[in-house]
Amino acid sequence: MLSRRSLLSIAAASVAAPAIAQSTRDKTLRFVPQAGLSSLDPIWTTAAVVQNHGFYVFDTLYGLDARFNVMPQMAAGHSVSDDKLTWTVTLRDGLMFHDGVPVRAVDCIASLKRWAARDVLGQLLAASVDEWLAKDDKTLVIRLRQPFPLMLFALAKPATNVPFIMPERLAMTDPLKQVTEMVGSGPYRFLAQDFVSGTRAAYAKFAGYRPAPGNPERTSGGKIAHFDRIEWTAMPDSATALAALQTGEIDWWEQVLADTVPLLKRNRNITLGDGDPNGYIGVVRFNSSQAPFNNVKLREAVLRAVNQVDYLGAITNNDPSAYQTCHTTIPCGTPYTATPANQAMSDKPNLARARDLVKASGYNGEKIVILNPADFPTIRPMGQITHDTLLKLGLNSELLETDWGTVLQRRGSREPADKGGWSIFHTWFQAVGNTLPPMLSYTRGQGAAGWFGWYESKAAEALNQQWLTAATEAERIRLALDIQTVAAQEAPVVPLGLFRIRTAYRNSITGMVEGVSPFPWGVRRT
Repeated sequence: MLSRRSLLSIAAASVAAPAIAQSTRDKTLRFVPQAGLSSLDPIWTTAAVVQNHGFYVFDTLYGLDARFNVMPQMAAGHSVSDDKLTWTVTLRDGLMFHDGVPVRAVDCIASLKRWAARDVLGQLLAASVDEWLAKDDKTLVIRLRQPFPLMLFALAKPATNVPFIMPERLAMTDPLKQVTEMVGSGPYRFLAQDFVSGTRAAYAKFAGYRPAPGNPERTSGGKIAHFDRIEWTAMPDSATALAALQTGEIDWWEQVLADTVPLLKRNRNITLGDGDPNGYIGVVRFNSSQAPFNNVKLREAVLRAVNQVDYLGAITNNDPSAYQTCHTTIPCGTPYTATPANQAMSDKPNLARARDLVKASGYNGEKIVILNPADFPTIRPMGQITHDTLLKLGLNSELLETDWGTVLQRRGSREPADKGGWSIFHTWFQAVGNTLPPMLSYTRGQGAAGWFGWYESKAAEALNQQWLTAATEAERIRLALDIQTVAAQEAPVVPLGLFRIRTAYRNSITGMVEGVSPFPWGVRRT
């Protein structure tokens, strides 16, 4: 195994090697993603790195501007019937997929149906749809059984899962199976011949892209590609990524580890950015469908034992300006956040009470398998801290450290933990994508049809449906509190608070567009 010093030497040497002509390098953006890209289908998985990849390849019917207004993107516009039951969307002229085939309404319909089968908000939309119809090549119609007030927001959804549009032949793939051929109509083409799973990906500017009017803002406007090529190279070792950025081997490091920030601040050739300014919410996710965490008392025991500051400090290098404790499942500081009266979390965890709950649960020493990505620096500490917490509670915990791609694959297993399944994994979500109760995949109670962990709760689902059709804002606020009360009582997850992750890039790189992903459009070299 190479030492860290050896890796740094290799990185430095590769900068000096004249393997690529300077003119070619100037037209290539070299990027280090948050984790290695191993899955490619952003509808099949909620992994943020796959979503980021999706924004390169695919586009959406609608997007969000800087003020979170919904704006037409692939759509030229829409009309709505007086009874709010028929939505008619018209496509812009000249839209083309990467294989040279024009984008048609049937592609959009097939894509939306597949997305709606996987996405939590999409599933609510699908339950209200009476008919998805391609009226002609440029016109799609969505007929509803009942009004769906979040229609436009659903079609512009900026995070897990994004309603990306792909060709009908790909969108007809079973939603539970991955699409492996990447053909979209976005600003960059995926270069399959250059893809090395978990290590390397590359994209080329799509000459046939037809940008929407206006300047790029978040996921809307003209998504202009200024680079001929973008290369992703995974560097799970932060020292290697740091050295590569400082020497100019790479241009952009998506997520900077907190302990490297002081050094980067002193480098006049590097700019530190805020990443997603709205931050991220971390969670401990239980497999509620399997023993032992199909027992709510055991989930509550872990909930009462968790100290958010331990997790947040590990991720941010104990920088209190970079995190906020938040014991609710809807991110703090957003309109529907409310602390339920039955809140079991505290800034001072009660281990004695947690151990009593373990006894009351009837736990009988069943193995608990924690899936943990050793190559994902902002998630790995979460698994290690939870493992230590479970041991303190006297639980039979096994920390299974592997790569992020394997975590994404294995978390789909519904087998018992000792037969290839799992008990716990950790992840984080963009806070801005989890501000409305129906969008929270981790507290929706959909059971087998829901997010990994398969938490089932008729009460949670009924409340989310009521929230969606509530007549007044006061009623939505009340229902949001009820939803968070159920989440605190049934503990499908343990919320780990809010944090921010800095990004860093060479000063020669400009035009960054703020949003939930490291968007490639607008970015250029000066």
